[in-house]
Amino acid sequence: MTTETLIDEAPEQAAFDAVIEADSRIEPRDWMPAAYRKTLIRQISQHAHSEIIGMQPEGNWITRAPSLKRKAILMAKVQDEAGHGLYLYSAAQTLGITRDEMTEQLIEGRARYSSIFNYPTPTWADMGAIGWLVDGAAICNQVPLCRASYGPYARAMVRICKEESFHQRQGFEILLTLMQGTAAQRELAQDAVNRWYWPSLMMFGPPDDESPNSAQSMGWKIKRFSNDELRQRFIGMLVPQAEVLGVTLPDPELRWDEGSGRWITSEIDWTEFHEVLAGRGPMNAERIRRRREAHEDGAWVREAAAEYARKQQLRDGGARSLSLSKGVA
Repeated sequence: MTTETLIDEAPEQAAFDAVIEADSRIEPRDWMPAAYRKTLIRQISQHAHSEIIGMQPEGNWITRAPSLKRKAILMAKVQDEAGHGLYLYSAAQTLGITRDEMTEQLIEGRARYSSIFNYPTPTWADMGAIGWLVDGAAICNQVPLCRASYGPYARAMVRICKEESFHQRQGFEILLTLMQGTAAQRELAQDAVNRWYWPSLMMFGPPDDESPNSAQSMGWKIKRFSNDELRQRFIGMLVPQAEVLGVTLPDPELRWDEGSGRWITSEIDWTEFHEVLAGRGPMNAERIRRRREAHEDGAWVREAAAEYARKQQLRDGGARSLSLSKGVA
């Protein structure tokens, strides 16, 4: 960037900084720094991808849920996640990227999504653990995003968070029902919690001193809290809920430290986190393969919709031309 460019952008930068400082909102037509736009596109598109990929591990259980009621509830939840992805893709599009570009980045492996969705769901209890732990972590992370500095993102998050709260309660209720059942059902619930607990803590991202984007995102007020702050909040939420459920959180070192005012935990396996994030998790290849197949199978729908829109535009254009010609006559 040249000195002249910096001088030309100085008033716009000052106006942008003032909006951020006033804790107000940046809207799509407002001037914004290129780095701010790039950060938002990365974060919002990754969030959208996570919602879409996140449909897979639960969609796998719709036909196998233990009752018609459970099937209907799970189907509604998966539909909610599809809607969340669409809200977020729409928010990202206001920044100048197309949905086609974002989809291509995902299915070609050039875009990331939450590492949590690369784990298998072998039992029905996983639906409870995902709702309680994964959606619970999402709520901790996403409620502050309702106050994000970018307007379309913040507004999308308001509705998403309301629905995520329902999802978390649904998961809690599934686990509670299992924990009030037979010894085998209680064992199933505890096993699911054991497998999903640590990946859910990883959802908040790496430790603050290893997170390259957090500080700048917080400076722009896209994020409001650091990764470690959010992780601490989440653990504080889980401990009393685990007592109500009767499950044990699988961390023998977990305790509250009065001196520091923080939860003390065992060390998270960050090697596993980075392996899964790099595409070497248990289900990475399967998740992307299924998403790519769905995109290819849906090509005819997109083509038909585009052709319908083209013909509709031609008809509307012809009708307007006829109306104008009669007016002139």
